[in-house]
Order: sequence, then structure tokens, then C-alpha cells
Amino acid sequence: MRVVLGPMEGVLDHLMREILTEINDYDLCVTEFVRVVDQILPDHVFHRLCPELAQGSMTKSGTPVHIQLLGQDPRWMAENAIRAASLGAKGIDLNFGCPAKLVNKSKGGAALLQHPELIHNVVKACREAVDLNIPVTAKIRLGWENPDDCFEIVDAIEQAGANELTVHARTKTGGYKASEIKWEYINEIRKKTSVPLIANGEIWNFEDGQRCIETTGIDSLMVCRGAFNVPNLGNVVKHNHTVMPWQDVVDLLLVYSTYEIKGDKGLYYPNRVKQWFSYLRQQYPQANELFREIRTFNKAAPIVEHIQNYRDNVLETLPQ
Repeated sequence: MRVVLGPMEGVLDHLMREILTEINDYDLCVTEFVRVVDQILPDHVFHRLCPELAQGSMTKSGTPVHIQLLGQDPRWMAENAIRAASLGAKGIDLNFGCPAKLVNKSKGGAALLQHPELIHNVVKACREAVDLNIPVTAKIRLGWENPDDCFEIVDAIEQAGANELTVHARTKTGGYKASEIKWEYINEIRKKTSVPLIANGEIWNFEDGQRCIETTGIDSLMVCRGAFNVPNLGNVVKHNHTVMPWQDVVDLLLVYSTYEIKGDKGLYYPNRVKQWFSYLRQQYPQANELFREIRTFNKAAPIVEHIQNYRDNVLETLPQ
């Protein structure tokens, strides 16, 4: 089985990739998207979202990292794919699945699912622009509203020469509703395409992963939101490991909190750690008390202090 740590805009930054790949046997990571409009972006944009470029496009634990691009202009997407490749990216991923309203309003992400020909042109331009030894991949949803549209979309991507395709098994209008997941469509896609597939959506534990594999016929899985609910989800899904105990999660929060965060990074650290809590609370009821203590702070220091105090004085009194 292959398990990929997917991108999450505004949540899964390089620090989180480093932490999660250190404790999980992930096969691949994908960055938050680089927004492409009408110019070649400067090097620092790529290095900011993917500092791993400085170490062979891999996390410190050796997990490969691919750079994701989001945009709708074939020329500028291709130019920025060239730039990313020149900086050392191990792969280029193209985002046709982001359901965010702001992104869709500017005709990016999932908005392109309504235009398979444009998707084809973007993928083809990027595939032809970079060396063949650098994979060019894509991520889609089943369609904008009608999941049956997925077959035309996948055919457009296949004809464009993509090396691999991640399919999130919901439409854009399906959002993230569990009831909207349609793994069976990935199985039908698999029967119709030669492009290697990765299945994505509603994989929260080992059993979900096994059911997804059984339903789709695909043994490459991508996890996203669940990786924040359960920090060791990669190994839970891949190796049937036990879910990380809360005490270890608190230690992990301190590891994240004490990373050296320079410049602008320190300004948004409080928001990032609070976002992480919003996911942890879904798996660990114990997270609620600690979250209540830190949620009003907008500086890193008091957050770290409260987490340390919680670990040293409160944690040992809680049932594990």
C-alpha cells in the first residue's frame, strides 16, 4: 500500500510536513498550492511554500515533496512548472479540486471541472514543459455537480499525458459531507483509464482505508483532514498501528510549538496551532480543555507556556 499526505491550504505547512513525516511512513507529500495568474513567480514564493527544495525536495526524514500549482492559464502554469522544476521540485501537481469559494470565483481549482478542455490544455502544457523524469500529476473531484462528469475530465487528463491522478470522490457541490462520498466512481474510473490513480476522501482509520481499497481497486491512498485528527494516521492506515495516545499528542504539540519560527512564520503560528486543535478535538475529547486555555492568545509564548504547564501538571491526572 502507498499512502500520500495531501495538501491543505492554510494548515499543512512545511513545519507540519516535517513533523508528520517524522512519525509516519508516508510515501509522498504535496505542498499547499502556489497560485499562478499571469506571471512567472519569483523563487522566494516557491521556497516559502516548499523550503524542502533546499534539501533535495524531501522532508528531513526523506519523504519526497511535490509542488502543487493552481491556475487556469496553460502558458503561465507551464512557465511556473519550469521554474519549480529548475529549483529542484521532484514533481509538479496541478490542483483542479479546491472547492474554496474565493479560489473558484477566480476560475481556479474545482471551477475548472466545468471545463475539461481547459484542464487538458493546462496538463498538456505543463507535461510538455518539464523533463519527463519529473512527474506531472493532477488532483480532481468527480465534477462540479454531476459525478458522471468525471469520465470526461479523466479522459482529458489522460490524453494530456499526466503521470498520475488523485481523485477526491465527491463533487465540488458535495463539499466535505461524508454522505456525498462516492468511492465506487473511482472504481469505474480505474476500469476506463490507464493513468495510475490515488483515492482520496473519508479515510479516517485503518478500516476506512481497507474499505476504500476494496471498493476502488486502488491501493494508493491520500489522507488530508484525518492526518490532523490523528497525527499518526499514515501508519494507522498503512500498518494498522494503534491511534496515538493523547499524552504523545501533547508532546507533539510542544515539538511543533518549539520549532524555530522566523519572520512572518511567528505571526501566524497561533492561528496554525489553533487550527490543529480544531481537528484534534474531533478525535481527542481531552483537547477541549487545553484549547479553551489557549484560544484567546495571539502570541506564541503564552500558548507554549500553557501547553507545557498542561503536560507537567494536568496530563498525568487524566484518564488515558
